[in-house]
Amino acid sequence: MTRIDVPGHDIVGVRASNPGPFTLTGTNSWIVGRDPAWLVDPGPAFHDHVKALVEVANRRGGLAGIALTHQHADHAEATGAVCGEFPDVPVAAAAGAIDVPLADGSTFGSLEALATPGHAPDHLAFLFGTAALTGDAVLGEGSVFISPDPKALASYLEGLSRLRERNLDVLCPGHGPMVCDPAAKLDEYISHRLDRERRLVAALAGGKRGVDEMLDDVWDDAPPELRPAAAVTLAAHLDKLADEGRLPPGVERPAFAGPA
Repeated sequence: MTRIDVPGHDIVGVRASNPGPFTLTGTNSWIVGRDPAWLVDPGPAFHDHVKALVEVANRRGGLAGIALTHQHADHAEATGAVCGEFPDVPVAAAAGAIDVPLADGSTFGSLEALATPGHAPDHLAFLFGTAALTGDAVLGEGSVFISPDPKALASYLEGLSRLRERNLDVLCPGHGPMVCDPAAKLDEYISHRLDRERRLVAALAGGKRGVDEMLDDVWDDAPPELRPAAAVTLAAHLDKLADEGRLPPGVERPAFAGPA
C-alpha cells in the first residue's frame, strides 16, 4: 500500500493499486480522527487495500462510520468488504444503499458534508476541520469530467466557490497528491472550467456545430484515451449554455458515454 500522511491534521490516506487514465496513481481512501476513526471512500475491493484500511482503522481505535463522496465503483466498491470487518458500522452518502442519508450541511460524526455535484449528481465533499476530502470534485492534478445532469456545470462551479470560501489549508483528493494550497487549486479549477466555456463559445461563434470539431477546437489537449470523458464534459457545457439561452441552433449533442 501507499500511505499518505497529512501534516497538521489527524488524517491518513491509503492509496489503492488501481492506477489508470481516470484514477491517476490510484484511488485515495482517507481515515480521519481516532478513538474511533471515520473512513471516507473505501475505494476498490482489492484484498490488500481492504486489509490496509482495516489495519489503520484498528490502530486508530476502530471505525465509527464510512462516508462516501459518491457511488462510483473506484470509490465505493470496497464498502461491503470493510463492513464485513466492522459489522455494525453505518454507511453514509447522498444516494445509494446506505444507512445514513446525507445532504448539504449534514454532519456524520466528525465530518461535515458539502454538496459538490457535477462529476456525479450525488457528489459530496467532507470537511474535517480545515481539511476537505474532495473525492472527484477536485483532484490532486488534472481536471475531472462533469456528467451532464441537470444544472451539473453551474452546480459544480457553485460547489467549488463554496469550498473556496471555507479557508481550507489542505485538500485530500480522491486521486493524486494532496493539495497544500487549496485556494490556488480551487481558483485554478474555476478558471479552467470558465476558460473551456469561453473557448466553446468562441468555437460556436465561429460556426462549429459537430461534436468532433468542438472537441478538436476546445479540448485539443485531451489525449485519445480521455476524449470520451471530454465529450461528456462538452455535453455538460452545452447544457449550461442552453440553460442560459446562449446555445445557437443546430449544435450536435454528444451521448453520455463516460466512465463509471
